[in-house]
Amino acid sequence: MSFIQGLFKYKMKRKKKEDESHDKENKVVLPLTSSLNENISYIENLFEDCHDVVKRKFPIGEEKKFWAYIVYIDSMVDRQVIEQSILQPLMVEVREVLPKIESMHASLLDFIKDGGMTTADLKNVDTLDGVCSAILSGDTILMIDGYEQAIVIATKGWPNRGVQEPDTEPVVRGSKEGFSEALRINTVLIRRRIRDTKLKVKQIKVGVRSQTDIAMMYLEDVVRPDILEEVNQRIHHFKVDAILDSGQLEQLIQDDWRSPFPQIQVTQRPDKAASAILEGRIAIIVDNSPFVLLVPTTLNCFFQSSEDFYERWQIMSFIRIIRYGAAFFAVALPGLYIALTTFHPAMIPTNLMLSIAAARQGVPFPAIVEVLIMELAFELLREAGVRLPDPIGSTIGIVGGIIIGQAAVEANIVSPIIVIIVSLTAISSFAIPSHSLGVAFRLSKYLIILLSSILGMYGFLLGIVTLLIHLSSLKSFNIPYLAPYAGLHPLYNNDLKDSLLRLPIFLLNKRPIFARPDQRIRLKTIDPKKKK
Repeated sequence: MSFIQGLFKYKMKRKKKEDESHDKENKVVLPLTSSLNENISYIENLFEDCHDVVKRKFPIGEEKKFWAYIVYIDSMVDRQVIEQSILQPLMVEVREVLPKIESMHASLLDFIKDGGMTTADLKNVDTLDGVCSAILSGDTILMIDGYEQAIVIATKGWPNRGVQEPDTEPVVRGSKEGFSEALRINTVLIRRRIRDTKLKVKQIKVGVRSQTDIAMMYLEDVVRPDILEEVNQRIHHFKVDAILDSGQLEQLIQDDWRSPFPQIQVTQRPDKAASAILEGRIAIIVDNSPFVLLVPTTLNCFFQSSEDFYERWQIMSFIRIIRYGAAFFAVALPGLYIALTTFHPAMIPTNLMLSIAAARQGVPFPAIVEVLIMELAFELLREAGVRLPDPIGSTIGIVGGIIIGQAAVEANIVSPIIVIIVSLTAISSFAIPSHSLGVAFRLSKYLIILLSSILGMYGFLLGIVTLLIHLSSLKSFNIPYLAPYAGLHPLYNNDLKDSLLRLPIFLLNKRPIFARPDQRIRLKTIDPKKKK
Protein backbone atom coordinates (compact mmCIF):
# COMPACT_ATOMS: atom_id res chain seq x y z
CA MET A 1 0.00 0.00 0.00
CA SER A 2 2.84 2.42 0.82
CA PHE A 3 4.39 1.72 -2.60
CA ILE A 4 1.10 2.64 -4.32
CA GLN A 5 0.76 5.82 -2.24
CA GLY A 6 4.33 6.81 -3.06
CA LEU A 7 3.75 6.18 -6.76
CA PHE A 8 0.57 8.27 -6.62
CA LYS A 9 2.39 11.17 -4.91
CA TYR A 10 5.18 10.98 -7.48
CA LYS A 11 2.71 11.16 -10.35
CA MET A 12 0.89 14.12 -8.75
CA LYS A 13 4.17 16.03 -8.30
CA ARG A 14 5.21 15.30 -11.86
CA LYS A 15 1.82 16.44 -13.17
CA LYS A 16 2.11 19.65 -11.14
CA LYS A 17 5.56 20.37 -12.59
CA GLU A 18 4.30 19.70 -16.13
CA ASP A 19 1.38 22.09 -15.58
CA GLU A 20 3.72 24.77 -14.23
CA SER A 21 6.10 24.38 -17.17
CA HIS A 22 3.13 24.50 -19.56
CA ASP A 23 1.95 27.74 -17.97
CA LYS A 24 5.39 29.31 -18.21
CA GLU A 25 6.06 28.07 -21.73
CA ASN A 26 6.51 30.85 -24.26
CA LYS A 27 5.87 33.44 -21.52
CA VAL A 28 8.28 36.40 -21.74
CA VAL A 29 7.84 38.86 -18.88
CA LEU A 30 10.95 40.97 -19.46
CA PRO A 31 10.28 44.72 -19.37
CA LEU A 32 11.48 46.97 -22.16
CA THR A 33 14.57 49.05 -21.43
CA SER A 34 15.46 52.59 -22.43
CA SER A 35 18.27 51.23 -24.61
CA LEU A 36 16.99 50.64 -28.13
CA ASN A 37 19.91 48.33 -28.93
CA GLU A 38 19.06 46.05 -26.00
CA ASN A 39 15.44 45.87 -27.07
CA ILE A 40 16.51 45.11 -30.64
CA SER A 41 18.75 42.33 -29.36
CA TYR A 42 15.81 40.74 -27.51
CA ILE A 43 13.60 40.98 -30.59
CA GLU A 44 16.28 39.54 -32.88
CA ASN A 45 16.82 36.56 -30.57
CA LEU A 46 13.12 35.80 -30.23
CA PHE A 47 12.43 36.02 -33.96
CA GLU A 48 15.59 34.30 -35.09
CA ASP A 49 15.09 32.33 -38.35
CA CYS A 50 11.71 34.04 -38.84
CA HIS A 51 12.30 35.44 -42.30
CA ASP A 52 8.74 36.70 -42.63
CA VAL A 53 9.32 39.22 -39.82
CA VAL A 54 10.31 42.62 -41.21
CA LYS A 55 12.61 44.69 -38.95
CA ARG A 56 14.06 48.10 -39.70
CA LYS A 57 16.04 50.65 -37.70
CA PHE A 58 15.89 54.23 -39.00
CA PRO A 59 16.72 57.77 -37.81
CA ILE A 60 14.13 60.42 -36.91
CA GLY A 61 15.21 63.78 -38.29
CA GLU A 62 18.19 64.83 -40.38
CA GLU A 63 20.81 64.96 -37.61
CA LYS A 64 20.14 61.35 -36.56
CA LYS A 65 19.85 62.22 -32.86
CA PHE A 66 16.90 59.90 -32.37
CA TRP A 67 16.62 56.38 -33.68
CA ALA A 68 13.53 54.27 -34.07
CA TYR A 69 12.90 50.58 -34.74
CA ILE A 70 9.86 49.15 -36.51
CA VAL A 71 8.80 45.48 -36.52
CA TYR A 72 5.93 43.68 -38.27
CA ILE A 73 5.15 40.41 -40.04
CA ASP A 74 4.98 40.55 -43.80
CA SER A 75 1.54 39.90 -45.39
CA MET A 76 -0.18 40.19 -42.00
CA VAL A 77 -0.23 43.99 -42.18
CA ASP A 78 -1.48 46.68 -44.51
CA ARG A 79 1.81 47.97 -45.98
CA GLN A 80 0.14 51.09 -47.35
CA VAL A 81 -0.76 52.15 -43.82
CA ILE A 82 2.81 51.53 -42.65
CA GLU A 83 4.37 53.53 -45.46
CA GLN A 84 1.95 56.47 -45.53
CA SER A 85 0.89 56.76 -41.89
CA ILE A 86 4.07 55.72 -40.05
CA LEU A 87 7.28 55.87 -42.07
CA GLN A 88 6.57 59.00 -44.12
CA PRO A 89 5.53 61.18 -41.11
CA LEU A 90 8.47 59.98 -38.99
CA MET A 91 11.16 60.14 -41.65
CA VAL A 92 10.05 63.27 -43.52
CA GLU A 93 7.37 65.39 -41.88
CA VAL A 94 8.69 65.26 -38.32
CA ARG A 95 11.94 67.01 -39.31
CA GLU A 96 10.28 70.44 -39.28
CA VAL A 97 8.95 70.19 -35.73
CA LEU A 98 11.78 68.20 -34.16
CA PRO A 99 13.80 71.36 -33.13
CA LYS A 100 10.71 72.77 -31.38
CA ILE A 101 10.24 69.51 -29.46
CA GLU A 102 13.87 69.61 -28.31
CA SER A 103 13.64 73.26 -27.22
CA MET A 104 10.47 72.56 -25.23
CA HIS A 105 12.02 69.44 -23.67
CA ALA A 106 8.86 67.60 -24.63
CA SER A 107 8.57 63.83 -24.92
CA LEU A 108 9.18 62.63 -28.46
CA LEU A 109 7.19 59.46 -27.72
CA ASP A 110 4.13 61.42 -26.62
CA PHE A 111 4.40 63.74 -29.61
CA ILE A 112 4.55 60.83 -32.05
CA LYS A 113 1.64 59.11 -30.34
CA ASP A 114 -0.52 62.23 -30.09
CA GLY A 115 0.04 63.71 -33.52
CA GLY A 116 3.12 62.42 -35.22
CA MET A 117 1.34 59.62 -37.09
CA THR A 118 -1.86 59.79 -39.10
CA THR A 119 -3.51 56.73 -37.59
CA ALA A 120 -6.00 56.56 -34.74
CA ASP A 121 -5.59 53.10 -33.17
CA LEU A 122 -2.48 53.41 -30.98
CA LYS A 123 -1.53 52.18 -27.53
CA ASN A 124 1.56 51.82 -25.35
CA VAL A 125 3.17 48.58 -24.21
CA ASP A 126 6.05 48.21 -21.79
CA THR A 127 6.86 44.48 -21.76
CA LEU A 128 8.51 42.21 -24.27
CA ASP A 129 5.62 39.81 -23.97
CA GLY A 130 3.22 42.55 -25.05
CA VAL A 131 5.48 43.44 -27.97
CA CYS A 132 5.63 39.83 -29.21
CA SER A 133 1.89 39.34 -28.80
CA ALA A 134 1.16 42.49 -30.83
CA ILE A 135 3.56 41.50 -33.62
CA LEU A 136 2.10 37.98 -33.87
CA SER A 137 -1.42 39.44 -33.95
CA GLY A 138 -0.68 41.47 -37.08
CA ASP A 139 0.07 44.83 -35.48
CA THR A 140 3.18 46.97 -35.98
CA ILE A 141 5.58 47.82 -33.16
CA LEU A 142 7.48 51.12 -33.03
CA MET A 143 10.26 51.54 -30.47
CA ILE A 144 12.25 54.76 -29.91
CA ASP A 145 15.66 55.04 -28.32
CA GLY A 146 15.57 56.42 -24.76
CA TYR A 147 12.07 55.22 -23.88
CA GLU A 148 10.98 52.15 -21.94
CA GLN A 149 7.72 51.93 -23.83
CA ALA A 150 6.82 50.89 -27.36
CA ILE A 151 3.87 51.97 -29.50
CA VAL A 152 1.48 49.32 -30.83
CA ILE A 153 -0.04 50.48 -34.13
CA ALA A 154 -3.10 48.64 -35.47
CA THR A 155 -2.15 47.71 -39.04
CA LYS A 156 -3.84 44.31 -39.43
CA GLY A 157 -4.32 43.47 -43.07
CA TRP A 158 -3.93 39.71 -43.54
CA PRO A 159 -5.56 38.02 -46.54
CA ASN A 160 -9.07 36.63 -46.21
CA ARG A 161 -11.78 35.40 -48.57
CA GLY A 162 -14.20 38.16 -47.60
CA VAL A 163 -17.96 37.84 -47.22
CA GLN A 164 -19.37 34.98 -49.26
CA GLU A 165 -22.62 33.04 -49.35
CA PRO A 166 -22.74 30.33 -46.65
CA ASP A 167 -22.54 26.87 -48.17
CA THR A 168 -23.77 24.90 -45.13
CA GLU A 169 -27.02 26.82 -44.51
CA PRO A 170 -28.45 27.91 -47.88
CA VAL A 171 -31.86 29.60 -47.90
CA VAL A 172 -34.32 30.56 -50.61
CA ARG A 173 -35.27 33.85 -48.98
CA GLY A 174 -32.98 35.81 -46.71
CA SER A 175 -29.48 37.23 -46.48
CA LYS A 176 -26.79 35.69 -48.66
CA GLU A 177 -23.95 36.87 -46.41
CA GLY A 178 -21.88 34.37 -44.51
CA PHE A 179 -19.18 34.55 -41.86
CA SER A 180 -15.54 34.39 -42.91
CA GLU A 181 -12.33 33.41 -41.14
CA ALA A 182 -11.57 37.03 -40.07
CA LEU A 183 -12.78 37.81 -36.55
CA ARG A 184 -13.32 41.53 -37.11
CA ILE A 185 -15.33 40.98 -40.29
CA ASN A 186 -17.62 38.62 -38.37
CA THR A 187 -18.22 41.10 -35.55
CA VAL A 188 -19.01 43.82 -38.09
CA LEU A 189 -21.57 41.60 -39.85
CA ILE A 190 -23.43 41.26 -36.55
CA ARG A 191 -23.13 44.95 -35.65
CA ARG A 192 -24.70 45.87 -38.99
CA ARG A 193 -27.81 44.03 -37.84
CA ILE A 194 -27.89 45.15 -34.19
CA ARG A 195 -27.11 48.87 -33.94
CA ASP A 196 -27.35 49.12 -30.19
CA THR A 197 -24.78 50.35 -27.66
CA LYS A 198 -25.88 47.50 -25.38
CA LEU A 199 -24.31 45.03 -27.82
CA LYS A 200 -21.02 44.17 -26.16
CA VAL A 201 -17.96 42.49 -27.66
CA LYS A 202 -15.73 40.91 -25.02
CA GLN A 203 -12.48 39.72 -26.60
CA ILE A 204 -9.98 37.33 -25.01
CA LYS A 205 -7.04 35.20 -26.14
CA VAL A 206 -7.07 31.41 -25.77
CA GLY A 207 -4.22 29.03 -26.50
CA VAL A 208 -0.72 29.12 -25.03
CA ARG A 209 0.91 28.92 -28.46
CA SER A 210 -1.80 29.99 -30.89
CA GLN A 211 -3.04 33.02 -28.88
CA THR A 212 -6.34 32.73 -30.75
CA ASP A 213 -8.67 35.71 -30.49
CA ILE A 214 -12.15 34.79 -29.23
CA ALA A 215 -14.99 37.30 -29.03
CA MET A 216 -18.19 36.93 -27.03
CA MET A 217 -21.07 39.08 -28.34
CA TYR A 218 -24.22 39.64 -26.28
CA LEU A 219 -26.82 42.22 -25.34
CA GLU A 220 -25.87 43.51 -21.91
CA ASP A 221 -29.41 44.18 -20.72
CA VAL A 222 -30.97 41.01 -22.19
CA VAL A 223 -28.48 38.20 -21.47
CA ARG A 224 -28.86 36.35 -18.19
CA PRO A 225 -25.88 37.15 -15.89
CA ASP A 226 -25.59 33.55 -14.65
CA ILE A 227 -25.27 32.22 -18.21
CA LEU A 228 -22.71 34.89 -19.12
CA GLU A 229 -20.66 34.05 -16.05
CA GLU A 230 -20.88 30.32 -16.80
CA VAL A 231 -19.64 30.81 -20.36
CA ASN A 232 -16.78 32.98 -19.15
CA GLN A 233 -15.75 30.41 -16.51
CA ARG A 234 -15.76 27.52 -18.97
CA ILE A 235 -13.59 29.36 -21.46
CA HIS A 236 -11.05 30.14 -18.71
CA HIS A 237 -11.30 26.67 -17.18
CA PHE A 238 -8.69 25.07 -19.43
CA LYS A 239 -5.27 25.76 -20.90
CA VAL A 240 -4.50 24.38 -24.32
CA ASP A 241 -1.69 24.73 -26.83
CA ALA A 242 -3.90 25.99 -29.65
CA ILE A 243 -7.50 26.59 -30.73
CA LEU A 244 -7.55 26.25 -34.52
CA ASP A 245 -11.33 26.15 -35.05
CA SER A 246 -14.52 26.80 -33.14
CA GLY A 247 -15.17 23.04 -33.15
CA GLN A 248 -12.30 22.54 -30.68
CA LEU A 249 -13.67 25.21 -28.36
CA GLU A 250 -17.15 23.68 -28.64
CA GLN A 251 -15.89 20.33 -27.36
CA LEU A 252 -14.03 21.96 -24.47
CA ILE A 253 -16.96 23.97 -23.09
CA GLN A 254 -19.95 21.69 -23.78
CA ASP A 255 -21.89 20.17 -20.88
CA ASP A 256 -21.78 16.43 -21.59
CA TRP A 257 -18.90 15.16 -23.74
CA ARG A 258 -20.32 11.62 -23.75
CA SER A 259 -23.45 12.56 -25.69
CA PRO A 260 -23.44 12.50 -29.51
CA PHE A 261 -26.03 15.27 -29.56
CA PRO A 262 -24.72 18.83 -29.96
CA GLN A 263 -25.28 21.06 -26.94
CA ILE A 264 -23.99 24.18 -28.70
CA GLN A 265 -25.52 25.53 -31.89
CA VAL A 266 -23.22 26.35 -34.80
CA THR A 267 -24.06 28.77 -37.58
CA GLN A 268 -22.42 30.35 -40.60
CA ARG A 269 -25.13 33.01 -41.02
CA PRO A 270 -24.85 36.51 -39.48
CA ASP A 271 -28.64 36.99 -39.45
CA LYS A 272 -29.06 33.78 -37.43
CA ALA A 273 -26.39 34.87 -34.95
CA ALA A 274 -27.98 38.32 -34.61
CA SER A 275 -31.39 36.73 -34.00
CA ALA A 276 -29.90 34.52 -31.29
CA ILE A 277 -28.27 37.52 -29.58
CA LEU A 278 -31.60 39.35 -29.61
CA GLU A 279 -33.12 36.35 -27.82
CA GLY A 280 -30.60 36.71 -24.99
CA ARG A 281 -28.07 34.15 -26.18
CA ILE A 282 -24.30 34.59 -26.54
CA ALA A 283 -22.43 34.36 -29.84
CA ILE A 284 -18.85 33.07 -29.51
CA ILE A 285 -16.70 34.01 -32.50
CA VAL A 286 -13.35 32.27 -32.96
CA ASP A 287 -10.71 33.80 -35.17
CA ASN A 288 -9.79 31.69 -38.24
CA SER A 289 -13.19 29.94 -38.19
CA PRO A 290 -16.29 30.84 -40.24
CA PHE A 291 -18.55 28.96 -37.80
CA VAL A 292 -19.94 30.91 -34.83
CA LEU A 293 -21.08 29.18 -31.63
CA LEU A 294 -24.45 30.11 -30.10
CA VAL A 295 -25.03 29.33 -26.42
CA PRO A 296 -27.16 28.19 -24.73
CA THR A 297 -29.32 26.12 -27.05
CA THR A 298 -32.14 23.59 -27.04
CA LEU A 299 -33.16 20.74 -29.33
CA ASN A 300 -35.87 22.96 -30.76
CA CYS A 301 -33.29 25.49 -32.00
CA PHE A 302 -31.70 22.89 -34.27
CA PHE A 303 -34.96 22.44 -36.18
CA GLN A 304 -35.24 26.16 -36.93
CA SER A 305 -33.89 27.76 -40.09
CA SER A 306 -33.26 31.44 -40.80
CA GLU A 307 -35.95 31.63 -43.46
CA ASP A 308 -38.57 30.31 -41.00
CA PHE A 309 -39.20 33.91 -40.00
CA TYR A 310 -39.00 35.37 -43.51
CA GLU A 311 -41.85 33.33 -45.03
CA ARG A 312 -45.52 33.08 -44.11
CA TRP A 313 -46.27 31.16 -40.94
CA GLN A 314 -48.52 28.52 -42.55
CA ILE A 315 -45.81 27.40 -44.96
CA MET A 316 -43.04 27.30 -42.37
CA SER A 317 -45.21 25.49 -39.80
CA PHE A 318 -45.84 22.76 -42.38
CA ILE A 319 -42.11 22.52 -43.15
CA ARG A 320 -41.25 22.29 -39.45
CA ILE A 321 -43.62 19.34 -39.04
CA ILE A 322 -41.85 17.69 -41.97
CA ARG A 323 -38.48 18.28 -40.28
CA TYR A 324 -39.57 16.65 -37.04
CA GLY A 325 -41.02 13.73 -39.01
CA ALA A 326 -37.75 13.45 -40.94
CA ALA A 327 -35.81 13.29 -37.65
CA PHE A 328 -38.01 10.39 -36.49
CA PHE A 329 -37.55 8.50 -39.75
CA ALA A 330 -33.79 9.15 -39.74
CA VAL A 331 -33.39 7.43 -36.39
CA ALA A 332 -36.24 4.88 -36.37
CA LEU A 333 -37.08 3.65 -39.89
CA PRO A 334 -34.45 0.87 -40.32
CA GLY A 335 -35.01 -0.45 -36.80
CA LEU A 336 -38.78 -0.42 -37.25
CA TYR A 337 -38.46 -2.37 -40.51
CA ILE A 338 -36.24 -5.01 -38.86
CA ALA A 339 -38.56 -5.37 -35.86
CA LEU A 340 -41.70 -5.78 -37.97
CA THR A 341 -40.36 -8.10 -40.67
CA THR A 342 -38.31 -10.31 -38.33
CA PHE A 343 -40.40 -10.56 -35.17
CA HIS A 344 -43.89 -9.17 -35.85
CA PRO A 345 -44.90 -9.82 -39.49
CA ALA A 346 -48.53 -10.09 -38.39
CA MET A 347 -48.55 -6.33 -37.77
CA ILE A 348 -47.90 -5.69 -41.48
CA PRO A 349 -50.87 -5.77 -43.92
CA THR A 350 -51.03 -9.12 -45.76
CA ASN A 351 -50.54 -7.76 -49.27
CA LEU A 352 -47.56 -5.66 -48.20
CA MET A 353 -46.02 -8.60 -46.34
CA LEU A 354 -46.39 -10.80 -49.42
CA SER A 355 -44.65 -8.14 -51.53
CA ILE A 356 -41.79 -7.89 -49.05
CA ALA A 357 -41.45 -11.68 -48.90
CA ALA A 358 -41.38 -11.91 -52.71
CA ALA A 359 -38.77 -9.16 -52.92
CA ARG A 360 -36.56 -10.92 -50.33
CA GLN A 361 -36.78 -14.28 -52.10
CA GLY A 362 -33.27 -15.48 -52.91
CA VAL A 363 -31.53 -13.08 -50.47
CA PRO A 364 -29.27 -15.21 -48.24
CA PHE A 365 -28.87 -12.67 -45.41
CA PRO A 366 -31.24 -11.74 -42.56
CA ALA A 367 -32.82 -8.29 -42.50
CA ILE A 368 -30.27 -6.79 -40.09
CA VAL A 369 -27.34 -7.81 -42.30
CA GLU A 370 -29.07 -6.30 -45.34
CA VAL A 371 -29.69 -3.04 -43.49
CA LEU A 372 -26.12 -2.81 -42.19
CA ILE A 373 -24.64 -3.51 -45.64
CA MET A 374 -26.64 -0.73 -47.28
CA GLU A 375 -26.31 1.71 -44.38
CA LEU A 376 -22.53 1.37 -44.29
CA ALA A 377 -22.37 1.61 -48.09
CA PHE A 378 -24.32 4.90 -47.97
CA GLU A 379 -22.10 6.20 -45.18
CA LEU A 380 -19.07 5.39 -47.31
CA LEU A 381 -20.56 7.16 -50.33
CA ARG A 382 -21.47 10.19 -48.23
CA GLU A 383 -17.95 10.47 -46.85
CA ALA A 384 -16.41 10.01 -50.29
CA GLY A 385 -18.67 12.73 -51.70
CA VAL A 386 -17.57 15.18 -49.02
CA ARG A 387 -13.85 14.59 -49.59
CA LEU A 388 -13.95 14.88 -53.38
CA PRO A 389 -14.22 18.21 -55.24
CA ASP A 390 -17.77 19.55 -55.55
CA PRO A 391 -18.51 18.59 -59.20
CA ILE A 392 -17.14 15.07 -58.69
CA GLY A 393 -18.53 14.64 -55.17
CA SER A 394 -22.16 15.24 -56.15
CA THR A 395 -21.77 12.84 -59.08
CA ILE A 396 -20.27 10.13 -56.88
CA GLY A 397 -23.09 10.48 -54.36
CA ILE A 398 -25.90 10.17 -56.90
CA VAL A 399 -24.46 7.81 -59.51
CA GLY A 400 -22.62 5.68 -56.95
CA GLY A 401 -25.76 5.19 -54.88
CA ILE A 402 -27.82 4.17 -57.90
CA ILE A 403 -25.18 1.82 -59.30
CA ILE A 404 -24.34 0.13 -55.99
CA GLY A 405 -28.00 -0.23 -55.00
CA GLN A 406 -29.01 -1.68 -58.37
CA ALA A 407 -26.02 -4.02 -58.47
CA ALA A 408 -26.69 -5.25 -54.93
CA VAL A 409 -30.33 -5.99 -55.80
CA GLU A 410 -29.44 -7.84 -59.00
CA ALA A 411 -26.82 -9.89 -57.16
CA ASN A 412 -29.44 -10.88 -54.53
CA ILE A 413 -27.29 -9.41 -51.77
CA VAL A 414 -30.11 -7.12 -50.59
CA SER A 415 -33.78 -6.76 -51.44
CA PRO A 416 -35.27 -3.70 -53.23
CA ILE A 417 -37.26 -2.72 -50.13
CA ILE A 418 -34.00 -2.33 -48.18
CA VAL A 419 -32.69 0.11 -50.77
CA ILE A 420 -35.90 2.13 -50.40
CA ILE A 421 -35.71 2.07 -46.57
CA VAL A 422 -32.06 3.14 -46.46
CA SER A 423 -32.61 5.84 -49.11
CA LEU A 424 -35.54 7.32 -47.18
CA THR A 425 -33.44 7.27 -44.00
CA ALA A 426 -30.58 9.12 -45.72
CA ILE A 427 -32.91 11.71 -47.25
CA SER A 428 -34.57 12.26 -43.87
CA SER A 429 -31.21 12.93 -42.19
CA PHE A 430 -30.44 15.58 -44.84
CA ALA A 431 -33.78 17.31 -44.18
CA ILE A 432 -32.64 18.30 -40.67
CA PRO A 433 -31.31 21.91 -40.83
CA SER A 434 -28.43 21.23 -38.43
CA HIS A 435 -25.62 19.01 -39.73
CA SER A 436 -24.46 18.18 -36.18
CA LEU A 437 -27.93 17.03 -35.13
CA GLY A 438 -28.31 14.97 -38.32
CA VAL A 439 -25.04 13.18 -37.57
CA ALA A 440 -26.21 12.47 -33.99
CA PHE A 441 -29.44 10.92 -35.28
CA ARG A 442 -27.49 8.86 -37.82
CA LEU A 443 -25.33 7.47 -35.02
CA SER A 444 -28.29 6.80 -32.70
CA LYS A 445 -29.95 4.88 -35.54
CA TYR A 446 -27.51 2.00 -35.06
CA LEU A 447 -28.53 1.58 -31.41
CA ILE A 448 -32.17 1.25 -32.51
CA ILE A 449 -31.16 -1.26 -35.22
CA LEU A 450 -29.24 -3.38 -32.69
CA LEU A 451 -32.02 -3.45 -30.10
CA SER A 452 -34.70 -4.11 -32.73
CA SER A 453 -32.76 -7.06 -34.14
CA ILE A 454 -32.55 -8.63 -30.66
CA LEU A 455 -35.92 -7.84 -29.02
CA GLY A 456 -38.18 -6.84 -31.90
CA MET A 457 -40.73 -4.13 -31.17
CA TYR A 458 -39.84 -4.27 -27.49
CA GLY A 459 -36.25 -3.44 -28.40
CA PHE A 460 -37.42 -0.72 -30.78
CA LEU A 461 -39.54 0.94 -28.09
CA LEU A 462 -36.77 0.46 -25.54
CA GLY A 463 -34.35 2.27 -27.85
CA ILE A 464 -36.76 5.17 -28.46
CA VAL A 465 -37.45 5.53 -24.72
CA THR A 466 -33.71 5.38 -23.94
CA LEU A 467 -33.08 8.09 -26.51
CA LEU A 468 -35.79 10.32 -25.04
CA ILE A 469 -34.47 9.77 -21.50
CA HIS A 470 -31.00 10.72 -22.66
CA LEU A 471 -32.26 13.88 -24.37
CA SER A 472 -34.26 14.87 -21.30
CA SER A 473 -31.16 14.54 -19.11
CA LEU A 474 -29.10 16.95 -21.23
CA LYS A 475 -28.63 20.62 -20.46
CA SER A 476 -26.96 23.44 -22.30
CA PHE A 477 -25.50 25.94 -19.83
CA ASN A 478 -28.21 25.03 -17.29
CA ILE A 479 -31.04 25.30 -19.86
CA PRO A 480 -33.12 22.09 -20.32
CA TYR A 481 -32.31 20.53 -23.68
CA LEU A 482 -35.93 19.57 -24.43
CA ALA A 483 -37.36 23.00 -23.64
CA PRO A 484 -40.07 24.09 -24.38
CA TYR A 485 -41.49 20.55 -24.58
CA ALA A 486 -40.23 19.44 -21.16
CA GLY A 487 -38.52 20.87 -18.09
CA LEU A 488 -39.87 24.37 -18.67
CA HIS A 489 -41.21 26.82 -16.08
CA PRO A 490 -44.86 27.89 -16.58
CA LEU A 491 -43.56 31.43 -17.06
CA TYR A 492 -42.11 30.34 -20.42
CA ASN A 493 -45.14 28.56 -21.89
CA ASN A 494 -45.13 31.23 -24.58
CA ASP A 495 -42.09 29.46 -26.10
CA LEU A 496 -44.40 26.77 -27.50
CA LYS A 497 -45.58 29.32 -30.08
CA ASP A 498 -42.23 28.90 -31.84
CA SER A 499 -41.68 25.16 -31.57
CA LEU A 500 -43.39 22.46 -33.62
CA LEU A 501 -45.50 25.20 -35.25
CA ARG A 502 -44.28 28.70 -36.05
CA LEU A 503 -47.16 31.01 -35.24
CA PRO A 504 -47.51 34.49 -36.81
CA ILE A 505 -44.83 37.04 -35.97
CA PHE A 506 -47.17 39.31 -34.00
CA LEU A 507 -47.88 36.43 -31.59
CA LEU A 508 -44.18 35.86 -30.91
CA ASN A 509 -44.10 38.90 -28.66
CA LYS A 510 -41.90 37.41 -25.92
CA ARG A 511 -38.30 36.31 -25.89
CA PRO A 512 -37.62 32.61 -25.11
CA ILE A 513 -36.19 31.15 -21.94
CA PHE A 514 -32.66 32.39 -22.69
CA ALA A 515 -33.45 36.04 -21.84
CA ARG A 516 -33.84 37.75 -18.50
CA PRO A 517 -37.35 37.55 -17.04
CA ASP A 518 -37.64 41.37 -16.99
CA GLN A 519 -36.65 41.56 -20.68
CA ARG A 520 -39.18 39.08 -22.03
CA ILE A 521 -41.20 41.54 -24.11
CA ARG A 522 -39.74 42.10 -27.57
CA LEU A 523 -42.79 43.18 -29.58
CA LYS A 524 -45.64 45.54 -28.75
CA THR A 525 -48.57 46.63 -30.87
CA ILE A 526 -49.19 50.38 -30.86
CA ASP A 527 -52.66 51.80 -31.23
CA PRO A 528 -52.47 54.72 -33.75
CA LYS A 529 -55.28 56.55 -31.95
CA LYS A 530 -53.46 56.45 -28.61
CA LYS A 531 -50.26 57.54 -30.32
CA LYS A 532 -51.96 60.68 -31.61
